[in-house]
Formats: sequence, C-alpha cells, structure tokens
Amino acid sequence: MKLFRMAAVLAVLAGPAYAQMPNINLLQEGPGKTPEEKAADAERDKAYKETLKKIPDAKASNDPWGGMRSDPATKPAAPKASTASSAPKKKSGTTAN
Repeated sequence: MKLFRMAAVLAVLAGPAYAQMPNINLLQEGPGKTPEEKAADAERDKAYKETLKKIPDAKASNDPWGGMRSDPATKPAAPKASTASSAPKKKSGTTAN
C-alpha cells in the first residue's frame, strides 16, 4: 500500500513537469526544398546582404550626458634618466617629508 501511495505522489508531481516539455520532432515530415525554392532563398539572402551594405555606419553616440563626464586622468610620461645628470646626492642632517 505504501508503494502505491509513493507511485501516486510521483505521478502527481511529474505531471506538470511533463506538460512543460516542448514537442520536438527531429525527423523531417516533408521532402527537402526544390531547386526553385533553394534559388529563391539564395536570391533573398543576396538581397538581404545588399540591403545591409546600404545602412550607414553609426556616427557618434547619442549620449546627452557625455559632456558631463570627465575623461580619465592621463599620467605624465616619466622623464628618462640620463647618465650625465645622475650624480649621487648628498645626505643632509634634516629630513623632509
């Protein structure tokens, strides 16, 4: 009796999950495309690609707050140390922080 109840509970819980499964048919039901249909598809694809080429490129962003943001701070280039100006520094009695 306990087994019967467990089977009934499983059936009740599995019902909604089974109802949500998509109905997928992996086999084709009809014949493939005819040569005329393939030619029409190729012509349609060619026209689509030509239309995409006619679309102009996006120029500038349409950001109304773009002028309000500051550009990231650029770091100044570090000067190159030359061998002639790199004389040893003398130590002094005071330290500056």
